[in-house]
Amino acid sequence: MKKILLAVVLGVAVVAVAQNTAQPAQGQSSAPAQGQAAAPAQGQAQGPVIKDPAEYNAYVAAVQQKDPNAKISGLEAFLTQYPNSVMKNQALELLMGAYQQTNNSKKTMETAAKVVAADACNMRALALLAFYNRMLAQNGDPSANLADGKKYAEQGQGCWPKITDPEITKMKPQMDQIFGSAIGIADYQAKDYAGACVALQPVVAANPTDFSVVYPLALAYLNQTPPDYQNGIWFAARAAAVAPAQNQAGIEKYARSQYVKFHAGDDGWAELLAAAKANGQQMPIKPAPTPAEQAHDMVVKTPPDKMDFAQWEFVMTNGSQEDQDTVWNAIKGKAVQMNGSVISTEPDQFMIAGSSDDIDAKKADITLKFEDKVPAKLIPKDGASFDFQGEPASYTSNPFMMVMEKGRLLNAKPAATTPAKKPPVRRKPAAQ
Repeated sequence: MKKILLAVVLGVAVVAVAQNTAQPAQGQSSAPAQGQAAAPAQGQAQGPVIKDPAEYNAYVAAVQQKDPNAKISGLEAFLTQYPNSVMKNQALELLMGAYQQTNNSKKTMETAAKVVAADACNMRALALLAFYNRMLAQNGDPSANLADGKKYAEQGQGCWPKITDPEITKMKPQMDQIFGSAIGIADYQAKDYAGACVALQPVVAANPTDFSVVYPLALAYLNQTPPDYQNGIWFAARAAAVAPAQNQAGIEKYARSQYVKFHAGDDGWAELLAAAKANGQQMPIKPAPTPAEQAHDMVVKTPPDKMDFAQWEFVMTNGSQEDQDTVWNAIKGKAVQMNGSVISTEPDQFMIAGSSDDIDAKKADITLKFEDKVPAKLIPKDGASFDFQGEPASYTSNPFMMVMEKGRLLNAKPAATTPAKKPPVRRKPAAQ
């Protein structure tokens, strides 16, 4: 991007010297004095005319300086001595370019602002103001302003229909990258993540190794609601590849965490990172299985009578109706012996937590019904762990509750039985 800007700005000197060396007024000697340019040939377009020979000589002397500092001194002196010169705009544009060549960003921006004040569609000045406000603000310079950078960038974009100069229109692709990056970074800072993505994506496509735009694009994708994980993870991996050495490990760790969050595992991560580092073609990322897909996988891999209670609950909460029916038809009416935690009791009915997650949450997921009232001395205390038997009779999916009939208290407790834990639900991120 800096090389693009340098090419844009250096064009100031070339074009301005070629086009803007003002001619002396008609009536002066047709032969050029020493240091003066010849008048245009008949039929050539007549440029601005300096009537005062002294003013003319001062201008030519300044613009012909080869050393940027000498040119700055000459142009500043010319503008001070001749503030209303017909060559004021051209002199300011040349001065802007000279300051940029000396890497004086403050004076470059000050002069560019004067150029734009005099010529609202001076594309070089608008590009400079958009670029410097963006870059300096990203580097923490308080003299820069992202909102100003965006303002000048949008002003430049709006000027294109008015531009006819072939030297400027030839630079449109490069200038649009400067404008797009200024708008995109300003939008990102303002949390307009969708706008940032629209502005930055073509900039990054043209500048895939420019960390200053690649990483903000990644973050803009990932901070949208819902996040765009496919693009966000890819550009985060690209950012890790082109980041300064001291930042690479941290950004790579972040990109991997987003990959695992979306994919529910790190399989395939090494391949994606390698492709990103090689600036290869973007790789699609398979999202994590949905709870329904996980439930179906359980049914396919494990017969219902070999599942534990937590797996039954997971399938009948998250599975398709077909998968729920497969499990339910296999266990309905069959005696089940298990361990649970008492949530509350009545003489003929206990509310029980059967999975470890629901035990931790003190949430009942089983209603155990007895054919006869349980003697008071045998009723366990709330929160107690105990062994029981029952026959699944019905269930509701959400909230999950299984009703077991023909309840029995079991005297013999299995040694240190740990209630089954629900399989982790791998939530599929929202559709992009």
